Amino acid sequence: MATLYVSPHPDDFRSLLALIAAEFSPSSRPRIVTEDPPASLKARSRPALVLAAAGDGGSVLSGASAVAWYLAFQGKRAGVDPQQQSLVWQWLSFADNELTPVSCAVVFPLMGVMAVDKKVQQSSRAELMRVLKVLDQALAPRTYLVGESVTLADVAVAAAVLLPFKYALEPSDRKAVTNVTRWFTTCVNQPQFLKVLGEVALCEKVGPVTAAANAAGKAANVSAAVDASSSAANGPPKTEAQLKKEAKKKEKLEKFQQKKEMEAKKKTQPPAEKKAKPEKKELGVITYNIPTTPGEKKDVISALPDAYSPQYVEAAWYPWWEKQGFFKPEYGRESISKPNPRGIFMMCIPPPNVTGSLHLGHALTNAIQDCLTRWHRMRGETTLWNPGCDHAGIATQVVVEKKLKRERGLSRHDLGRENFIQEVWKWKNEKGDRIYHQLKKLGSSLDWDRACFTMDQKLSYAVQEAFIRMHDEGVIYRSKRLVNWSCTLNSAISDIEVDKKELSGRTLLPVPGYKEKVEFGVLVSFAYKVDGSDEEVIVATTRIETMLGDTAVAVHPADPRYQHLKGKMVLHPFCERKMPIVLDDFVDMSFGTGAVKITPAHDHNDYEVGERHNLAFINILDENGLLINVPPPFLGMKRFEARTAVLQALKDRGQFKEIKDNPMVVPVCSRSKDIVEPLLKPQWYVNCSDMGKQAADAVREGRLKIIPEHHLKTWFNWMDNIRDWCISRQLWWGHRIPAYFVTVNDPAVKPGEDMDGHYWVSGRSEEEAKEKAAKRFNVSVDKISLRQDEDVLDTWFSSGIFPFSIFGWPNETQDLSVFYPGTLLETGHDILFFWVARMVMMGLKLTGKLPFKEVYLHAVVRDAHGRKMSKSLGNVIDPLDVIAGISLEGLHGQLMDSNLDPVEVEKAKQGQKSDYPSGIPECGTDALRFALCAYTSQGRDINLDVNRILGYRYFCNKLWNAVKFAMKTLGDKFVPSEKAQLSGEESVSDRWILSRLCAAVALCDIGFKAYDFPAITTAVYNFWLYELCDVYLESVKPVFLKADEDSTTRRQAEVCRQTLYTCLDAGLRLLSPMMPFVTEELYQRLPRRKPATDPPSVCVTPYPDTAEFCWNSEEVDRDMEFIMTVVKTIRSLRADYNLTKTRADCYLQCIDAATVALVQKYSLQIQTLSYSQAVIPLTSNQPVPEGCAVAIASDRCTVNLMLKGLIDVEKEVTKLMTKKGDLEKQMEKLREKLAKNDYKEKVPAKVQEQDAEKLRQSQTELEKVKEAIENFRKMM
Repeated sequence: MATLYVSPHPDDFRSLLALIAAEFSPSSRPRIVTEDPPASLKARSRPALVLAAAGDGGSVLSGASAVAWYLAFQGKRAGVDPQQQSLVWQWLSFADNELTPVSCAVVFPLMGVMAVDKKVQQSSRAELMRVLKVLDQALAPRTYLVGESVTLADVAVAAAVLLPFKYALEPSDRKAVTNVTRWFTTCVNQPQFLKVLGEVALCEKVGPVTAAANAAGKAANVSAAVDASSSAANGPPKTEAQLKKEAKKKEKLEKFQQKKEMEAKKKTQPPAEKKAKPEKKELGVITYNIPTTPGEKKDVISALPDAYSPQYVEAAWYPWWEKQGFFKPEYGRESISKPNPRGIFMMCIPPPNVTGSLHLGHALTNAIQDCLTRWHRMRGETTLWNPGCDHAGIATQVVVEKKLKRERGLSRHDLGRENFIQEVWKWKNEKGDRIYHQLKKLGSSLDWDRACFTMDQKLSYAVQEAFIRMHDEGVIYRSKRLVNWSCTLNSAISDIEVDKKELSGRTLLPVPGYKEKVEFGVLVSFAYKVDGSDEEVIVATTRIETMLGDTAVAVHPADPRYQHLKGKMVLHPFCERKMPIVLDDFVDMSFGTGAVKITPAHDHNDYEVGERHNLAFINILDENGLLINVPPPFLGMKRFEARTAVLQALKDRGQFKEIKDNPMVVPVCSRSKDIVEPLLKPQWYVNCSDMGKQAADAVREGRLKIIPEHHLKTWFNWMDNIRDWCISRQLWWGHRIPAYFVTVNDPAVKPGEDMDGHYWVSGRSEEEAKEKAAKRFNVSVDKISLRQDEDVLDTWFSSGIFPFSIFGWPNETQDLSVFYPGTLLETGHDILFFWVARMVMMGLKLTGKLPFKEVYLHAVVRDAHGRKMSKSLGNVIDPLDVIAGISLEGLHGQLMDSNLDPVEVEKAKQGQKSDYPSGIPECGTDALRFALCAYTSQGRDINLDVNRILGYRYFCNKLWNAVKFAMKTLGDKFVPSEKAQLSGEESVSDRWILSRLCAAVALCDIGFKAYDFPAITTAVYNFWLYELCDVYLESVKPVFLKADEDSTTRRQAEVCRQTLYTCLDAGLRLLSPMMPFVTEELYQRLPRRKPATDPPSVCVTPYPDTAEFCWNSEEVDRDMEFIMTVVKTIRSLRADYNLTKTRADCYLQCIDAATVALVQKYSLQIQTLSYSQAVIPLTSNQPVPEGCAVAIASDRCTVNLMLKGLIDVEKEVTKLMTKKGDLEKQMEKLREKLAKNDYKEKVPAKVQEQDAEKLRQSQTELEKVKEAIENFRKMM
């Protein structure tokens, strides 16, 4: 085992980095030692990692970066591929070289490790904030620094900023770097961080770090000082130098103590009157107050508000869209039957439960589906997105039963079946439309006139028809088999309604109907006596009560321990039953004693053994979980009370052996929280073997496409190994099974049994069923008596035929002929089998067609920390709370209204307080939709961070301001040209932005076709923010300022306006599918190219395509990329010399005439964007005037910024000399590292390359610094 030597100091961030990295590598976690490494190891400092026992020639790694890299690599946290590893290494370097020095410079004086120099402290703080802002920008579009989970990059950078966050960054500082704060909080709340750091308290007010906070000593250099003090405590006598050092420390401590006393004294004096602080600027809330009748068009004549406000923007648009019929496939068409050359797009919604309320899974599904629907509609296709709602058998029945009990003290049995069903319909009519209203709030462009409910007459008829056809064909049959039984619900439940609760060992769980918690997670061993001998066979079980239903003991045929018992019997201790010892290959010889008790009626594996060996099936549980078919005293006992009684009886008989902890999975009913029991019941089954093969073949042959392809393995695994499907549910709410048990009143016909399928007929009515029965048994109809099955069909049965039942199948309707088969099925990957597979199987079986051509499966939403959404964690987010905003108290209030117990409520409150200390700000629908689309990578999980959604609200504001500014620039009299096209008079800026617009159009087109939503959102976001707003709008301001000088400038301004309009018009259309509300609001304010014929709404306006926007120019893009590099270099130089408002002349020394010409061509853009006084291009042999700061923009151009007379030269030289010294030290260290004998053998090739590159970069930087010093000295 490796040994990790670390400092015991609680603030030694280098040691903490190594310890956290070790937590991410549990399989190879080293032994931790808080002492110095032995001298023989020659470890330079702590942390140090010894990879083998000392003296065994084991390797020793010293230094935080080396140790952390090794540990992270072991835990697969150093990047999943070479590219990620390279990025992780860069962030490691950033933490070491950029963050750590400045963090220490800020925090060490507070800790008393360094002398306090206010000037130095101020400059250090400013530098820290500058570096953090660089980090903040990098984190703006992502949750973690590299990839989608925590890597060493996050660990290293978080460790580097740990002390500033604890001691130096006040709330106002943290607000300035919200992305860094959000990311840091996410990191330190990961279990691995919490284990090492505990709860990290963030700084509220900067002040000296007290002894309590800095308990183990004052040094945080951190290892050096602590190591010195800790080794000195037990080491040799102190040297003179050490004593002097201690004396200095003591002096500092005394001064610090005096300062504390002064502060305490001040506190006792009356406080001076403080000036009132200006209120923090909150997100603006502006409401739309103009009276507008629902369905009428919103007022777009009034001026736009000063800032974007979701409440204002989202008001009134949806009812207007709906009333205008924009969401109907008939919109703009004579007939839906008439062929549309652009094609048809049809998709049905995954019907949400009628009991449900919107959660983030729905929001994600609907954001993606609406985005796709709106895109297809804007492409001119006949588009239908069909809404619907599922009757949700068990869920709805449970809700209404609870309501009845609570309000009237009645059970469903008190009311009777008919009256109870009337109560459910009443509840559905009152509450069932809630989720539809929520979907409208999300902007979902569904055709509400076609909304369907699975219990509607049309769909119920289709369900009945499907059952009868499949039953007549023999695909549906009756059989007595094991089902998942909920004793609380008195019903079989589907696999998806069974939660698998993992236990690590002995655990007490609450079970409905039991006062005391019940023990699970233990393995009980006991003995069966062998008949006719003194031998015994020891077996073990986690459900000891089921031994009452045992009918055999099984051993492996090859197990030598039991060969002599072949054909023997064992005796049941509580009844006269003799049970055979059977030989079966399913037994694992290595587990336990190699002998297994067999309970065929209560275990899925045992059921199959029972079938193979023709064993007795003894059912020992009734539907309520009470024991039957067992001897006294167990008869009539509740199942878990019998668990205790059986164990005690075995002990009394001396047949109990042992009980021990056993990791296991307990099946729990998701609806009732009851423990699920395997129970033998006669039920209806669907034979899936042939249908499953057809579904698998459809995918193998490419007729059905599943995206992303990594789900194919799951699909084939399920379809190729499919079991028959139990479709009976013992409920009252649902589609009652149209099957009848036949009794023939004729002595010639023997009475039938319930599980005998021959005595069951199905029919659309009782009369039809009687006729079928009479024909089958060859008797007259009057001799037939029928009893309809009390059960209802599994909800997934009606969901399985949803894609065609909504169109009136089995009747040949117009909708069925036009819209079936559909185009796409979009849903979460978690219901690939339960819903998608069944739709494919039933579609092929009943219509002979696949229900859709493609299946796109989105990821599952998790919280920012990667945890599953759970009420008990307090991380379940209602999308409407994200849209409208909610306080922390409001979130707490929702918990109080839930069914959680008080302990869980408290835990959930803490979770909410940690994640949303100030509640959730109002983000708006558009920002939520955009964020969900941006997150939808084609993976399995989405870690959703509310702060990132807020970032997209700020994007909406940027959009708002850009369009407002542009509209002011266009002016009231502007008339756009009838077609978007080049005039030939465009400036270089115009050509560039039109080229970037075309690139964005192409990227969106590719993204939509590939279901690559992050590619679409990135393309649109980058175009609006970084290209249109940051570059184009800034670069053309001079054009509009000079617009009235002469006819030439007027023409230039007009061409520029046309370009700007094209960008606004196409940019809003590109964004519309993701952000329908804000794009509609802004689009309605723009003038139209053809006012008489243009569509009335952006949502039915053509989506930009590459045929229309075909002006992409690689040459223009390449030139502008070079120009922007020059601009950024000038801006960087200006920032270095703090030239915030002063304009300076800029001399650009170019390598050749072509570069000079390019700079001249773009000189106005460079001057405007870099805030320069003048831009003067020079050839390589032209001299640069003295007094310039120099920076290399690229190998083609060097920037020379005239500073003479603008700055304090001596001060700048001092700064550069310090930087020169730092660079030389850094390079010296690097050269020492490279010169080591074992460097080439031990250091990975990738790291060697990076070290060489680092040395080369440092050398280049040093030369630049020397050159700058030389330049400044010339000015002196």
